[in-house]
Amino acid sequence: MAESHAKHHDYHLVDPSIWPAASALGAFTMAIGAIVLMRDSSGGVDFELFTLSGPYIFIAGLLVVLFTMAGWWRDVVNEAEYQGHHTPVVQLHLRYGMILFIASEVMFFVAWFWAYFDIALFPGEAAQIARTELTGGHWPPAMTEDGRFHGTFDPWSLPLVNTLILLTSGTTITWAHHALLRDDRGGLIAGLALTIVLGVIFTSLQAYEYGHAAFQFSGHIYGSTFFMATGFHGFHVIVGTLFLTVILFRALAGHFNSKQHFGFEAAAWYWHFVDVVWLFLFSCIYVWGGGVPAAGH
Repeated sequence: MAESHAKHHDYHLVDPSIWPAASALGAFTMAIGAIVLMRDSSGGVDFELFTLSGPYIFIAGLLVVLFTMAGWWRDVVNEAEYQGHHTPVVQLHLRYGMILFIASEVMFFVAWFWAYFDIALFPGEAAQIARTELTGGHWPPAMTEDGRFHGTFDPWSLPLVNTLILLTSGTTITWAHHALLRDDRGGLIAGLALTIVLGVIFTSLQAYEYGHAAFQFSGHIYGSTFFMATGFHGFHVIVGTLFLTVILFRALAGHFNSKQHFGFEAAAWYWHFVDVVWLFLFSCIYVWGGGVPAAGH
């Protein structure tokens, strides 16, 4: 009887789990809460009790999603480290999944770059009368009297420093990877810790930059395209930093070895993706589309 249940293949058949249903429920609840909040801010919801509950609906959904993430990833870690289910074939398929996820993230940023280049390359498009009014027919737009746009950032000041910081973080995560391949636990932990510190510094400098911008997010097309593109990149840096922090704690707990370390690889790939996106942002938005920097920026 035992022989009939023995495993004779390299694949892992996942046990029944509540996490897919829980994640769907949490995401749906978050979406409902976000829709209520957005409609309330635009004056589109009249039922007072419903509008007041909007934030609570969103927070409830977020808590369910976070709980699901912790539980689901805990199960995946157990499958890899303690149950021996992550065979070379399973690891290969996990890599395929991560590659497809990063490809979807690439297309996400393509949308923001598309929006930016559409307005930057055709600021005086004849078919878009309002566009000419907003840009003055050139890019970057002309300065406005209402204070919504007074110039761009100097790309060779703080943006260049942030670029060097992020590129350095790419080298430290690569150092950690090579240390892991040599079973050098000390080098792995040191490389991860340095990468996390550099990620926190990058995010802090980005927040400082936002606080000193000579333009606003709303009411001006330069601000909206700039903050959407760089802001979502900043969000990805925060996610990547949290990702690497979890990997650091796992490394301190003795996880990963030179033969099995997909979790680390996924985090490293994600971080390199963040690096590459920033290089495009820095080159296209800060340098190519910089124009005349505002005084003090």
